[in-house]
Amino acid sequence: MSNLGSFTVKRIGFGAMQLPGPGVFGPPRDPDEARAVLRRAVQLGVDHIDTSQYYGPDVANDLICEALYPYPEDLCLVTKVGGRRDEEGAWLPAQRPEELRSGVEDNLRSLRLERMPVVNLRLIGAEGSPDVPLAEQIGALEELRDEGKLEAIGLSNAGPDTVRQALAMTEVTCVQNGYSVIDRSHEDVLELCAERDIAFVPFFPLGSAWTGGPATLAADPAIAAVAEKHSASPSQVALAWLLHRDQHILSIPGTSSVVHLEENLAAGDLELDADDLDALDVAGKVATR
Repeated sequence: MSNLGSFTVKRIGFGAMQLPGPGVFGPPRDPDEARAVLRRAVQLGVDHIDTSQYYGPDVANDLICEALYPYPEDLCLVTKVGGRRDEEGAWLPAQRPEELRSGVEDNLRSLRLERMPVVNLRLIGAEGSPDVPLAEQIGALEELRDEGKLEAIGLSNAGPDTVRQALAMTEVTCVQNGYSVIDRSHEDVLELCAERDIAFVPFFPLGSAWTGGPATLAADPAIAAVAEKHSASPSQVALAWLLHRDQHILSIPGTSSVVHLEENLAAGDLELDADDLDALDVAGKVATR
């Protein structure tokens, strides 16, 4: 268990990004399977689901609501605002205060909630829109918190300087950046979160579809060797490595398959020894040169 602001959650949750159709756009190929994944996740004890209204748009949130509403009392639903999709599915910034307000209200509507437990400010592009000062964005979320529409504020896609700026303005519950055993480009943000006792939530913990995903993990000799040693999959090794890397890390692997969901959650029982961690540390450094 670990802290996510005022919430205490298990360290492996679920990311809903893969539930919509290809490109996180439009309906899923198999809506029944998508809903089954969500129900099975909760059955297996998942108490932290990461989503967003612009996944689809509306598709991920609608599936969550259809499958799980009324929600278990211990379920922490985390969303993000700051982005939108055009008619072709392109990812566009939506970071003006009025857009952030609309984003929070759209999430509340689609999830049938009166208050979001956690809202992450997603900074699209190179840490967000240069036309919208961070103070205005944080201020908009603080207004919504004062109105009771959200409980906690997080950041997504933020560098260390941006995290420090945000911390000077408000309490930051979590930071969600890309990070994995083969992509440690945000190591400095993880270290900052550890220093400040803030949850660090890697997206793409198994790599993204654009970089080969689990296939890239399986192709890494060190990861493959550790997986063989433990009779585990490379994805399980990658998830277990995150849990061993730092206690502030909460993992949110996503999938549209019940089989893969069960495999991902089983990674929480995988114990890596010092030799494993040394081997994986070398693999990660080689992979990110």
